[in-house]
Amino acid sequence: MNRAWDVPVHDSTRVRDVRVAAETACRDAGLDARRTANAALVATELATNLLKHAGGGRVVVNLVDGPEPGGRTPAVQLVSLDHGPGIPDVAAALRDGFTTATTSLGAGLGTCRRIADGFDLYSVRGRGTVVLARIDPAPAAAPAQAPAPAPRRAAARAGGINVPLAPAEHSGDAWTWARSGPLLTFMLADGLGHGTKAAHASATAVDALRRSAHLPPAEILRRLDTALRPTRGAAVAVAQLDHDDAHLSFAGVGNAGARLRTGDRWHHLVSHPGIVGAAFPANVPVQRAPWTDGSLLVLHSDGLPSRWTPPDEPHLLTRDPALIAAAVLRDASSAASPARDDTSVAVLAPECRTEAHERP
Repeated sequence: MNRAWDVPVHDSTRVRDVRVAAETACRDAGLDARRTANAALVATELATNLLKHAGGGRVVVNLVDGPEPGGRTPAVQLVSLDHGPGIPDVAAALRDGFTTATTSLGAGLGTCRRIADGFDLYSVRGRGTVVLARIDPAPAAAPAQAPAPAPRRAAARAGGINVPLAPAEHSGDAWTWARSGPLLTFMLADGLGHGTKAAHASATAVDALRRSAHLPPAEILRRLDTALRPTRGAAVAVAQLDHDDAHLSFAGVGNAGARLRTGDRWHHLVSHPGIVGAAFPANVPVQRAPWTDGSLLVLHSDGLPSRWTPPDEPHLLTRDPALIAAAVLRDASSAASPARDDTSVAVLAPECRTEAHERP
């Protein structure tokens, strides 16, 4: 099921907790000893930096699947979030081996970037920093013959962050994406309530989505409704990008939220009332919109405050989708209004390459 670890880091005792969470995630993912050691080093460095340079924050550890069929071993994703002073010189901080007198390990963010399979960082002075690191499974053995040319795929990438309601380690939320020919299907499921039964419902939705990604969104939801009947049900949002006609189709049932950025404007994509697996509507409306290089889609569960403000920072909107999702979650969170449910944010973005960035 959907294990996730959300570790607040406000004193030195929590550094070990972050490292243990990363090692546990690696064990659950089946990663080898070298990759587990890399994850432990990254986790320790991120947690230490939160204490030394940001006055504290949190580290969220997730297991994330890729979009390919065949059930690859999941990757381990670590995200550090803070509301600290920001990094004065990101380029210097990312220099391999860069350290300060107060950095306990001396490894530095540069080493984290080098040993991680995916890395991104976004820092705004006076507003804080978000750091993303991903440790992938070992690559599969090379085939004896050269593989056939890959089919054309939708030019997009996805990422997200999943935070369980403390102190649980099982989140009732889940997101996933799957490719089928020119189609890329992107889904977020929010199992009713929270805890293991909610996690079972959303995990069932993930499995069913991967078997039905070749179908249009409304039909996918109907297939999910059948699969989720033995569970407590879920709110589900499904978006499907068709590479051939550069359009996005969206359908949702329940209170999963969706916002689409087209050009410089954000639009709500509205889900239909109901529960997938319990109270499925007779008709499921489907909304369509063009997909361009400037498009961005955010799906989220109702753990995110309903009046969250979409990001409008041009540099942030070009980052890794998981980092964008983490920034949305961080900026929508408030100590005055603690979360009352699991919270998941997932982002679908155009394919592009980015570098770690700071803003003045």
